[in-house]
Amino acid sequence: MEALTPPERLAFVLHDLFDVPYEEIAPVLERTPAAARQLAARARHRVRGTEEMPEPDPARQRETVAAFLAAARDGDSEALLALLDPDVALRADPTAVRAGMRTAHGAGTVALALAGPIREARQALVDGAAGLVLTRGGRPDTVFAFTVLEGRITSVDVLADEGHLGRLTVRPLTENSNTAP
Repeated sequence: MEALTPPERLAFVLHDLFDVPYEEIAPVLERTPAAARQLAARARHRVRGTEEMPEPDPARQRETVAAFLAAARDGDSEALLALLDPDVALRADPTAVRAGMRTAHGAGTVALALAGPIREARQALVDGAAGLVLTRGGRPDTVFAFTVLEGRITSVDVLADEGHLGRLTVRPLTENSNTAP
């Protein structure tokens, strides 16, 4: 923990130990929720003993999330598991939990929890990071924000609270192109 920068330490402790959503951590750090998520991911990676954090690769992150969505739509559980880090964490805000989403830890339980709900989702940029979105009436209803490291999904945050969604910049991507329409 001593090797972490103060923002990394704060994001990591608040999110991973106290389950504070990135949307609430971001204003404290004066950053976007995506940046807070990246700080926590970097801290998590460093705490696990890896000295250097790989540079973020947004294109590869979008490809990983697109492959995860395709595997869910195809019912390919093997591919779902291959894209998830063994210690992946699925977190959901209270509104998403009331709607039936459950928190989970580990590749098998996360794959089961997400495989059905994301089938109708569209690829999106969530505060500039790879994600998925379910819409209702043309507006985001549920957002799945992913943290991807070295081609594997390490965490997923499911956000459905109107207050959370209102603070996010969600840009749906066109299928197969990974670009905004």
